Amino acid sequence: MKKISETGILLFFYLAILTIGCGQKNTSDNDEATVQPRTPVTVTSMSYDPLKEYIELNATSSFLQKSYIKSNLVGYVKKVNVKIGDYVNKGQTLFVLKTKEAEAIGNSVNKLNPDFKFSGVNSIPANTNGFIAELNHQEGDYVQDGEQLAVISDSKSFAFIMNVPYEDMPYVSVGKTVEILLPDKERLTGIVSSPMPTMDSVSQTQTFAVKANVSHTIPQNLVAVIRIVKVSKTTAATLPKNSVLSNETQSEFWVMKMINDTTAVKVPVKKGIESGDRVEIISPQFSPTDKILLSGNYGLEDTALVIVNK
Repeated sequence: MKKISETGILLFFYLAILTIGCGQKNTSDNDEATVQPRTPVTVTSMSYDPLKEYIELNATSSFLQKSYIKSNLVGYVKKVNVKIGDYVNKGQTLFVLKTKEAEAIGNSVNKLNPDFKFSGVNSIPANTNGFIAELNHQEGDYVQDGEQLAVISDSKSFAFIMNVPYEDMPYVSVGKTVEILLPDKERLTGIVSSPMPTMDSVSQTQTFAVKANVSHTIPQNLVAVIRIVKVSKTTAATLPKNSVLSNETQSEFWVMKMINDTTAVKVPVKKGIESGDRVEIISPQFSPTDKILLSGNYGLEDTALVIVNK
């Protein structure tokens, strides 16, 4: 009886240990089955739109030609009809001058001999349309023959001066239509005009003038952005930029594509042109029904478990 009792006790402990071990194993298996986190994501799909890629270059507004108004006698400035910034038309009287002799004699000669007509007064007109950029003399000033009185910025010569890097020269040609973006978000249409025949030795850029189609006054030295079409496609397969991921060196690109309701896989892609927030996908060819991760995709490994937020 004593032997049976010892055997029974040992059997009891063995069964107890086996039961506890199985329970722990089942608990561990259940934990592994339930702890499978899924990343919340949103998805998008391929779209087919016209796409253009631009190069953008800074440009500065300028009047390429200036007209110099000069005195045609030795004498005094009797009247000034303009001020700096005024717009003047060709032929408009800007200054009235009087010769030194006429100022000295006054009207005494005419009083002595009324038939003698001598005033010594000359009017100086504008020789072009434009803005008064400089005003060098005021009423009462004494001037010499040929002395500068004012400078007119020729309105017909207004243009934006653009420096084009040598590597971008294939995209810039005389007569090409471009878009001009002003700092206040206004957009103008411009046409590339004649280039300067020299290159800047330091920056390796060539200067072009861009004639702007404007209906209002633009001040000189305003910095704008010139957008020049580099590549244009009537239809391109595109995705939002946020959908396309890359490595640190920007040498490899990929997207995360849904293969079922809960799994996303890594798909390498080849990019084309970019415009705004859209990126052209050259390969592979995705179906319009394919679901591509839009957000939550950063840092995901290949074959990741996800949950799609509606």
